[in-house]
Amino acid sequence: MGKSYGFIEIQGVVAAMDALDIMCKTANVELATWERKLGGRLVTLIVQGDVSAVTQAVETAAANAIKKPAVQGVIANPHPEIVRLVEKSASRFKNADGTLK
Repeated sequence: MGKSYGFIEIQGVVAAMDALDIMCKTANVELATWERKLGGRLVTLIVQGDVSAVTQAVETAAANAIKKPAVQGVIANPHPEIVRLVEKSASRFKNADGTLK
C-alpha cells in the first residue's frame, strides 16, 4: 500500500473540523494540510495515509459530516508535482526543523 492523499472540500470551518475528526477517527490518516477559500466559506482538507485508509476516511466523512462536502476525492500514488504542491501548502504551518508552528 503506497502513499495517497484524500481531499474533502466542505462549506465552513466547523463542518471541516467535524469532517477531519471523522476522518482521523475512522482510519489511520493524518492531516497533510488545509486551505481556506472565500473567507473560510470553503475549506479544503487534505489527509494522507495508505490508499485503503484514506479511501475509507474520505467516504465515511462524506457520508457522516454535518454538511455534505462540495467535492471529495482520493489520489493514490500521487505524481511528484501533487506531492510538491501539498508540501508547499503544509510548509506554511511548519518551522524550519519540521515541527508545527
